[in-house]
Amino acid sequence: MLIFSILVICLAIGIGSVHIPLKEQFYIFAGKIFSINVEDKVNMGTVSILTTVRMPRAILAFLVGGGLAVAGVVTQSILQNPLASSYTLGVSSGAALGAAIITVCEISVPVLGLFLLPAGGFIGGFIVVIFVIAVSQRIDHGVTSYTVVLTGMVASMFTNAILTLLSVLFVKHEHHIIGWTLGSFNGKRWYHVWILLVADIVILILNMKNHRELDALSFGDEHAASLGVEVAKIKKRQLLYAAFLTGVSVCFTGTIGFIDLIAPHVSRKIVGATHRWTLPVSFLLGGSLMTIADLVARTALAPLEIPVGAVTALIGAPFFMWLYFGRGRSKL
Repeated sequence: MLIFSILVICLAIGIGSVHIPLKEQFYIFAGKIFSINVEDKVNMGTVSILTTVRMPRAILAFLVGGGLAVAGVVTQSILQNPLASSYTLGVSSGAALGAAIITVCEISVPVLGLFLLPAGGFIGGFIVVIFVIAVSQRIDHGVTSYTVVLTGMVASMFTNAILTLLSVLFVKHEHHIIGWTLGSFNGKRWYHVWILLVADIVILILNMKNHRELDALSFGDEHAASLGVEVAKIKKRQLLYAAFLTGVSVCFTGTIGFIDLIAPHVSRKIVGATHRWTLPVSFLLGGSLMTIADLVARTALAPLEIPVGAVTALIGAPFFMWLYFGRGRSKL
């Protein structure tokens, strides 16, 4: 999976309006790392395109996909629900709404700096998580899969409606708000990459430390408690991790669905349900799928660019239906 992920990123960097062969990519990387003069081997315009446009975009797409996939693994384990994900529970749209409110209200917190939007996304996503769980428990004390998923979809539609209303009321921010609802990696820079890289690494390590607890929670709260797991504490902590990852990802790129549903299921097919392997493999697979989706989004109808959220939905919606009406329903 690691080799596959590297190949996918190299493919995404090389393909575009200006083709950059793998050999030239190697020369450019070597020149940057070892301070070697490569002007006689590559065009300097190509260097600029690769280092300032293609690389940050491809790497950011990989990190967003990986982060959402990890959030999906955690959400499904905590809720014992194969249909649960940050997108189907409305966390993604809640995070986008949190970032949009900060933008349209022009809120400024100098202490947070570049972390202001991720913080807003985290708060928005976490509020939606709490709302979905609280309403599901109110309606159905057993908190069945149907109730959680349907409540999440209602919450997602509601927050998307508020986003649409904000785009109408605040015309000067309309472009940003519409971008969040559709999802795009266009125009992203290296500082986006560094922020998300730190967030992904930290949360992935913290999740890996709790991989045994996540294994136990997959079989139900009573089973986990019988093994000595502090169920309430672990659930609350993991929900915070999932909401944070989703919030950081969505506030930069917009609402992108279904990667956090597809990657965990495919990963379990590859390495089984043990979270020691499912978490890192889901990260790599989710990142690769998102990078491929972004590559399709910017090349399929070039020079027009398709919103990456539309590409993932075209793949993910049929997968969701298969999971729900096929294998998923028999297990719920």
